[in-house]
Amino acid sequence: MAETTAQKLVSEFTGTALLLATVVGSGIMAENLAGGNVAVALLGNTIPTGAILYVLISMFGPVSGAHFNPAVTFAFWLRKEIATSPAVIYVLVQILGAIAGVLLANAMFDLPVLQISEKLRSSPGQWLSEVVAAFGLVLAIFMALRAKPDTVPAVVGLYITAAYWFTASTSFANPAVTIARQFSNTFAGISPSSVVIFIAAQMVGAAIAFWLDRFLAPARD
Repeated sequence: MAETTAQKLVSEFTGTALLLATVVGSGIMAENLAGGNVAVALLGNTIPTGAILYVLISMFGPVSGAHFNPAVTFAFWLRKEIATSPAVIYVLVQILGAIAGVLLANAMFDLPVLQISEKLRSSPGQWLSEVVAAFGLVLAIFMALRAKPDTVPAVVGLYITAAYWFTASTSFANPAVTIARQFSNTFAGISPSSVVIFIAAQMVGAAIAFWLDRFLAPARD
């Protein structure tokens, strides 16, 4: 039986909220336990994020497609696999879910629930990193869906795990994540002044991935 619109939206909200609770919560825990060692803190942030992506996509993929990411929804819209109106609603729900997840993480660690991050992430290298991060994520999803759909949860989890380390931005790769993380002044936060360019870079990366997948698709059919 086909899933209802309400089921899909609840899936996107819940999945995105749990993703952000993990990203921010593990960042707080990692920073608390790392004793000032940033590499250890980043590792403590990376492993839970990759793991939860595998879990969440496995859980919610059959319901909503497990986008959890406006850049992914945008890419599927470019492929005409989701109409404009549902895509816009998906994006709004993802943003709301992401913010809810960040506020939940703040609350779980007895921090002020609503914060504004002071962590600047603003350099050409980081902007380029976000283009690369989103490009690789979307391309990985599209090519895995075509080649072996059941591997998508693992492919996404492993890609983000790697991209945390090979990109200068630590791979946000997601506009909803970027918007939400400005509300936690912790290890995983991002200053509001850095948000707009990150999102623009992510959308550019998603669009490039769409075009490359279209070019490569005939060779894989």
